[in-house]
Amino acid sequence: MLKKPAITRRHMLAGAAALPLAATVARPAFAKAEMMGVATTRFNRMKLGGFEVTTLLAGTRTVDGPHAIFGQNVSQSEFDTASSAANIPSDKAQFFFTPTVVNTGNELVLFDTGLNPDGITSALAAAGYSPDQIDVVVITHMHGDHIGGVADEAGVTFANARHVTGTTEFNAWDASGANKAFESKVRPNADRFDMIAPGASVASGITAIAAFGHTPGHMAYMLESDGKQLVIAADFANHYVWSLAYPDWQVKFDMDKAAAAATRRMMLDMMTADNLPFVGYHMPWPGVGYVESRDGGYRYMPATYQLML
Repeated sequence: MLKKPAITRRHMLAGAAALPLAATVARPAFAKAEMMGVATTRFNRMKLGGFEVTTLLAGTRTVDGPHAIFGQNVSQSEFDTASSAANIPSDKAQFFFTPTVVNTGNELVLFDTGLNPDGITSALAAAGYSPDQIDVVVITHMHGDHIGGVADEAGVTFANARHVTGTTEFNAWDASGANKAFESKVRPNADRFDMIAPGASVASGITAIAAFGHTPGHMAYMLESDGKQLVIAADFANHYVWSLAYPDWQVKFDMDKAAAAATRRMMLDMMTADNLPFVGYHMPWPGVGYVESRDGGYRYMPATYQLML
């Protein structure tokens, strides 16, 4: 049997040299294309049993000096090492603000409202929804990037919706008077809000979960439809590495840092044990993923096509 000759770089170059001149001359560029800048989509729609779940990109921005926010109880060296291991820079971060719309088949439920009315309504429009279609607005907690779209000078953004939030959360900010967003967005519209406790149902198949610590009454929500589950996890973790992967790292935005760390571990253990997908308000867009245990800690696993099938 004849041995086939090996293909070498010399053979390949010789073959190229034998091509007609027209085949080797590059086509001319007729015009330089304009640089368009970094961009992304505004919505991502999935299915969960009989539900449709749509994440909305209500805003995104670059933040410098993330170690001033994440890992306040660890050294710069430890922060840099963890960042390098995750292949992300340690001197800046990209923040995402991701409300979620759940269509239960009977009601359209919006979780959180972004930074301002324009951001949430434009993201809704991209997804094919209008503000007047929203039946329920659920506020997971009262930080400004979650309640900013509730209202503006013209009034409430979702005029046809009943608004829902946790009793503990509302009462804490009502008593403090220290939250400018609460004072301008929520207090004038307090009569629109129904107050609930953990374990309450805000719509069929949607149940509140206590996740206190980030704020006094921060809550997550369990979605259940046709035997499928997904967690609207809100701000239990504010970054997929510096907060989720290192749950004991202190985060500037956590009001009760010890309680927030305990909540992170509780949520992570639950999602890991049951292999639950979750929507994280500040996770990398489109904000949907899973958690796996690794080396005694946790690792964020972005969802791929699991929730398309």
